[in-house]
Amino acid sequence: MSDETIKANQSVDGDAAKTHAETHDEITEAPEHDLTASAAEQAEATSTQDQTEDQPENQTEIELQAQLEAARQEAKTNMEGWQRARAEFINYKKRTDREMRASFERASFDTIAKMLPMIDDFGRALENIPDELKDNSWVSGTALILKKFDKLLEDYHVQVVDPVGEPFDPRMHEAIGTDDSSEYDSGVVTTTLQKGYVSGEHVLRPALVRVAS
Repeated sequence: MSDETIKANQSVDGDAAKTHAETHDEITEAPEHDLTASAAEQAEATSTQDQTEDQPENQTEIELQAQLEAARQEAKTNMEGWQRARAEFINYKKRTDREMRASFERASFDTIAKMLPMIDDFGRALENIPDELKDNSWVSGTALILKKFDKLLEDYHVQVVDPVGEPFDPRMHEAIGTDDSSEYDSGVVTTTLQKGYVSGEHVLRPALVRVAS
């Protein structure tokens, strides 16, 4: 075999070895590339799965917060409604109590006003008893009855109006005539013909009077 033939064969063998080595490198590099891509895809899939799993939790938290806020608003509304109802009930109770007291007061004053003529009669009877009868037992009994009437008037804060010497007050006095008087100035009550009765601002009966002209 000639030298040229040997060199040619060696060249062919060298090229074949080089080609084999390059092919081996490509085969070796290919799996590494595939593994890297696979790992990236798996990581992306895991991240997507985590996000998917987080979404229901976030959604549940949002829903719970919304429900909590709705419950707070409902509680606030209920509290405000309860406070309004309580205030209305308190005002209603006060108004009812006030009306009941006023009604009871009017009824009491009406009853007392009907008793006043009897009190006047007992008073006139005791003022005009003859001296020889003052020690009679029925006189003492009449005086006791009149005293009980006076106690009843006191219990209801009823006061007697006997305005002689006081300026005429049309709210509590009823003038039935005038007198020429040197003792009293004009407009002053000179005589009380019938006593009046008042309780606070309420006039049960005005006093019948005569006034100086």
